[in-house]
Amino acid sequence: METIQGILVDQSAPGNIRIAELPSPEPMPHEALIRVAATSLNRGEVRMASMGKDGRRIGWDFAGTVERAAANGMGPPAGTRVVGMIGAGAWAQRVAAPVEAIAGLPDNVSFEQAATLPVAGLTALYGLEKGTGLIGRRVLVTGGSGGVGHFGIQLARIGGAHVVATARSEDKAALLREAGAHEVIIGQDPKAITPHGPYDVVLDGVGGPMLGVAASCLAKNGVAVVYGATGGSDLTVDLHTFYRSGGASLYGFVLFHEFAHTPASIGLARLSRLVAEGRVKPLIDTVVPLAQMPEMAQKLTARQFTGKAVITF
Repeated sequence: METIQGILVDQSAPGNIRIAELPSPEPMPHEALIRVAATSLNRGEVRMASMGKDGRRIGWDFAGTVERAAANGMGPPAGTRVVGMIGAGAWAQRVAAPVEAIAGLPDNVSFEQAATLPVAGLTALYGLEKGTGLIGRRVLVTGGSGGVGHFGIQLARIGGAHVVATARSEDKAALLREAGAHEVIIGQDPKAITPHGPYDVVLDGVGGPMLGVAASCLAKNGVAVVYGATGGSDLTVDLHTFYRSGGASLYGFVLFHEFAHTPASIGLARLSRLVAEGRVKPLIDTVVPLAQMPEMAQKLTARQFTGKAVITF
């Protein structure tokens, strides 16, 4: 049996993960076999590693080349450069991926750039689309220097919105302005976002007190799209202010749930084109080989880098 290198959960190992020899995947008829060139780390994956049982496969994002096209005749042919995502197991040298979860890559988009797009890019893209159009609207992006936040700023600006973003420290401000933020709010005081509202769309991965204030700053028919809670899961909202705005809503965003409405392949094709055109620039902090995956998982948990960490095979 042919084997590949991949990552397994191991609670006794650094970063709760280890590199292991695994069976090479055998794709189903609707799946293509992809040789992975690069993957990226997401906070949710690292959190799953810390809680998962030993031997569990993890990893969502990947970019690489189709080795074997799907047997059902759908999807890209062998030799096509692609980007995609799966529910588990993308931290490996080969993956079997449904054709609706992969998209072809333009020649001028690198595997490293593409590997940042699936979870972070699609969360920003599909999250912002919960607002009814962005032209002339006011958008708040919390945690603007994170993977989702950085994409969110760029996409909201491209969409014609006035973009307000938050950052934990002053040294991130220039990065957010370069991404397209019109206004940057520095620090962790949630009340600092109030004077810049009201907001038609909030893209929030912070939660806690920040989301509580943001919900009270929604404009009429505004929506706060919540995809994470790095700042805490408890929420207190001034309900009088919230409901009196009229039509305001909180939207619980889970990316894999969104694929029932819009497959990953559609969003990934759009994001890849924007990168190829130079309109979106992935924020990559570091690119390291697979051997350094456990170390990078620990650094992500400790917030020791900005943007995305990419792992190459």
